[in-house]
Amino acid sequence: MYLLLSIILSAILGYLLLMMGPVIGGFLAFSIVAGCLFRALYLLSDIHKRLLKNEPKTDKVKEAYENYLKEKQD
Repeated sequence: MYLLLSIILSAILGYLLLMMGPVIGGFLAFSIVAGCLFRALYLLSDIHKRLLKNEPKTDKVKEAYENYLKEKQD
């Protein structure tokens, strides 16, 4: 349902942009597309930052101790 509504609204917007002429309509169309792309990149960056916060941080001392124990056993 929402997909069909989105398609219809985008068709109406495209028609209106074509009616404005190539300069104004093209500028508005480019602005809309570029704005959506920048917003998507911002959201992906935000998701990446949130996922990194949940990742357990490695303990350097513990890793060094485990490597020492492995070397000692060999």
